[in-house]
Amino acid sequence: MNQVQKLLIIGFVWPEPNSSAAGGRMIQLILLFKAQGFSITFASPAQNSDFMVDLQEYEVEKKSIELNNSSFDVFIKELNPDVVLFDRFMMEEQFGWRVAENCPDALRLLDTEDLHCLRLSRQKAFKENRSFSIADLFVEEVAKREIASILRCDLSLMISEFEMELLESAFKIDKALLHYLPFLLEPIDDTEIKRIPSFEERKDFIFIGNFLHEPNWNAVQYLKDTIWPLIKKRLPETVLNVYGAYPSQKVLQLHNSKDGFLIMGRANDAQEVVKKACVVLVPLRFGAGIKGKLLEAMQCGTPSVTTTIGSESMHGDMPWNGFITDDIVNFVDTAVQLYQDKEIWGRAQQNGITIINQRYSKGLFETDFRTKIEFLRSNLQQHRLHNFMGAMLQYHTLKSTKYMSRWIEEKNK
Repeated sequence: MNQVQKLLIIGFVWPEPNSSAAGGRMIQLILLFKAQGFSITFASPAQNSDFMVDLQEYEVEKKSIELNNSSFDVFIKELNPDVVLFDRFMMEEQFGWRVAENCPDALRLLDTEDLHCLRLSRQKAFKENRSFSIADLFVEEVAKREIASILRCDLSLMISEFEMELLESAFKIDKALLHYLPFLLEPIDDTEIKRIPSFEERKDFIFIGNFLHEPNWNAVQYLKDTIWPLIKKRLPETVLNVYGAYPSQKVLQLHNSKDGFLIMGRANDAQEVVKKACVVLVPLRFGAGIKGKLLEAMQCGTPSVTTTIGSESMHGDMPWNGFITDDIVNFVDTAVQLYQDKEIWGRAQQNGITIINQRYSKGLFETDFRTKIEFLRSNLQQHRLHNFMGAMLQYHTLKSTKYMSRWIEEKNK
């Protein structure tokens, strides 16, 4: 009888699928491994949060772990997982060397979420009022840490084709270390389409996004100061509902009912509020990865206006679920056009449904992923022999990070 395979996920935070796209992504990965028959333990050094998902509902064991504490060594030796998945590179930095030392035969996977170094380099360029260039990545400190983490792992899961190409061309990462696995969604069938509210049943504009994420906060400021006043002038009866988890005081202060700019805070059901809106506005000026809020708009049959950064790597060569523009005047014009023209709105909606079904339907990716994991598990030593840079970094990390961690642990006693 085959032994049940064990997966350990080391989470940066406890998953909150209703607060962020990252939380939704983690649940998708859990379900993907569940379908492969894995027994799953989710461990994290994070504090519990009010909106974290109940992992027991997914038959996942929850385990709190500590940073810089050898109690983790005891825990992982006892668990002896077949596969370890690091949720973002920071978790691989903290725990990767302990996994390598205590469970050397475990397959080590990294879920990048998005390329942090790309997002931060773009953010820095934006704040310094200059254009971003690939050269910015090479001076970004986070890039050195993130790329080292990718090299130390056996496989990194990428949600963006653009970021995969960037890693291969700019950083010369071997494509054998990367695997394209975007958001995994249920296809939208005719029954589902019939349930989507019609053009006539909708009103107003919406923005939705977690406020702990800097690109979202910047986009809301841009809407408030520049874009929304121009739309409001053209459509005085409309309002913009701004939803998002973890709004700070500076976010709440933007609320202005006279201007129709309404800070609504956290949405209990994000899809419900997006389905009621006529148009989603997402004027992102920096960021990385693929945008959960824009996929959610497509799932809800709600057209969107976004920027080239917002739509990056999301739609291939298919027409967008609305409009893509970096020009303020054009952004306003197309938002008003979508709001007023039922025919253009309907075409945009259909484009979004096509994108979901042809690019994000989970059935497109499940078999490939299963095959990849099985292949790596059967050929792990050979796979690692081809990754000398990773082995070298693993060696030096064990020497440096290990003793730094041991020193912090002694200091904490």
